[in-house]
Amino acid sequence: MYKLSDYLTRGYKMVRNNTFPSYKKLSAVMLYATDRCNSKCKHCYIWEKTPKQHLPFEKIKEIIESPAVDKNTVIGLEGGEFVLHPEAEKILEYLSKYHPKFDLLSNAVITDKLIDYVKKYKPYRLYISLDGTKETYLNMRGVDAYDKVLHIIKELKDHVPLSIMFTLTPYNSFDDLIHVANICKENNIDVRIGIYNTMEYFDTQTNDISKTSLDFTIEEIPEIVKEFKENYDFMALYTHFREKNLKLTCNSIKESIVIYPNGDIPICQNKKIVLGNLFNESLHTIINKKTTKELHKKHHDGCNECWVNFHRKYDIILYRNIEKILPKKLIEKILGSYYWSANKKLKYKDVVKE
Repeated sequence: MYKLSDYLTRGYKMVRNNTFPSYKKLSAVMLYATDRCNSKCKHCYIWEKTPKQHLPFEKIKEIIESPAVDKNTVIGLEGGEFVLHPEAEKILEYLSKYHPKFDLLSNAVITDKLIDYVKKYKPYRLYISLDGTKETYLNMRGVDAYDKVLHIIKELKDHVPLSIMFTLTPYNSFDDLIHVANICKENNIDVRIGIYNTMEYFDTQTNDISKTSLDFTIEEIPEIVKEFKENYDFMALYTHFREKNLKLTCNSIKESIVIYPNGDIPICQNKKIVLGNLFNESLHTIINKKTTKELHKKHHDGCNECWVNFHRKYDIILYRNIEKILPKKLIEKILGSYYWSANKKLKYKDVVKE
C-alpha cells in the first residue's frame, strides 16, 4: 500500500523543512472538507455538529495551487463523509486532472455514488471504515452499512489501492479486529489500525469515552496483526506510551497538516491550537509565519501527548529506520531525546519483537 518512494519523499521533506523553515513543502494535507455525515458513531460526534460547514471548491483549489503544495503532496479527502460535500464531484474532477495524488476516505454508506466516483476519478488510495462484525458495526456507527462495505470491497479492490480503516475503541474488541483482518486477508487488501484518541474536531472530550483508557498487553495483540505492516508495532508501542514509558519527538507537524471545514489549520489533529485560518491568510503564510515556527519548535520536543496514527506512525517509521544506520546518541542530537520503553537505552528492535 505504501511504497519506499512515499517514505523517501517524506524524509526529504522533513530535512528540507528543517533546513528552510520559512519555505516549507507539505507531504500530506488532510482536508476535513465537510462535517456533514450519515453515520451516528459513538466514538465521533461530527454528525451532531451544527451548523453544518464545508470547505468550498475555490478554497480547495487555492490549497492545491499553494507554493506549499507540490506534485508529491498527498491530499486527503475526508469528513464527516466527503461524498456528502455539496461540491464533491467538482472537487474530485479537478483533482483527477490537476493533482491526481489524492486519497479518498469514506464510510461507504452511499454505495453507488462512491463506486461511480472511484471508477470515474481514480483516487491514489481509497480508505473505507470497518470496525468489526455486522453487530458491532451497527452498535458503533448507528447505521446498518456492514454489507455495503463488503460490497464496496468486491467492487473496487481491483480498481484502486484499497485499505480498510479499523479503529480500536471501547465499543469493539480484538475479536472484531480479527474479523476485519480476515476479511482483508481474503480479499488481498490492506488494513490500517488506529487506536481511539480524543480529538477536538470529533467533539469527544466531554463524553464518557474520553475518560476510557484502552488497556491491553502486547501478548494480547492478535497474531494476524503481524501480517499487515505498520500495525503491530503501532499497537505494541501504544502499551509503553499508555504507561508513560515511551517518548518520541513529533516530527510530522512541520510537513503534514489537517484543515477543518471552517478553514482552521490546527498544529495537529490532537490539539486545539490553531495556526491560522485560510479565509484570513494563505496556506503558505500560515505554515511559514513566525508564530507557527515557534509553535513547531515548542511542540516538536515538548509534547508526546497523543497516539494519533496520522502523526505517530510517521515518528515510529522515522526512528526505527534511522536506528538501523546511526547510533542513538547521534540520532538524539539530530532529532531530540527519545526512548521506546522504561529502559531508555533499548532500541526499537529490542522493544518490538515481531
